[in-house]
Amino acid sequence: PGCLLLQFLSYLSACDRLLKQGYEEGQVEEAMEMFQYSEKKAAEFLHLLAQFNDMGFQQNEIKEVLLLCGNQREKALEELVMK
Repeated sequence: PGCLLLQFLSYLSACDRLLKQGYEEGQVEEAMEMFQYSEKKAAEFLHLLAQFNDMGFQQNEIKEVLLLCGNQREKALEELVMK
């Protein structure tokens, strides 16, 4: 039980740090789940999602491509442009 509590507190801390960077709560939770609660990977994903969103790409397409490309910016951009 103590181990689960530590994991939960770690999750909450990571979410809090990502929220303070300006990401939306729903997106933070979704990204954390998609990347097995890896704050680093979730942060990369959220950063690229925002970047590609600002470029005018559709959010659902961005998510799909980022997952397929493992958050590799150049590869993901190439895929989005080809769609």
